[in-house]
Amino acid sequence: MFNPTREQVREFFTEAWRKERAGAVLTPLETMAADLIRLHPEYHADLEDPEAAARDYPVEAGRTNPFLHLSMHLAIAEQVSIDHPPGIRAAWRALLGTRDEHEAAHVVMEALGEVVWEAQRMGVPLDNDRYLDLIRRRATQDP
Repeated sequence: MFNPTREQVREFFTEAWRKERAGAVLTPLETMAADLIRLHPEYHADLEDPEAAARDYPVEAGRTNPFLHLSMHLAIAEQVSIDHPPGIRAAWRALLGTRDEHEAAHVVMEALGEVVWEAQRMGVPLDNDRYLDLIRRRATQDP
């Protein structure tokens, strides 16, 4: 399993964005990343600033970490594509009944963040059933 360092993740996104802006050839994964970056103009300055790749983004600062946010987008796309955990694809489709893809990804991201935080806090494995339940419940709520 690929387990990139923080620096590798940040380099991946900044390089994908640099290549996109330069009109260079991108790998399929870089294309996915560039598409996500395009949806987040609020991160463009960070991705174009070499110092931002080394910056910390503490929650207390009130700013979303662009690299974490984009990584979660990619992770969710992968989960849906392989239907893992089993049932996420169906939950995703239910979300798409009430939201566009980007909004749906943010709903899933909230659920993922919640179950990851709970697992870390309690020192237990991630609860896939709770994760899917959170997504399903949010699919039935108005956006």
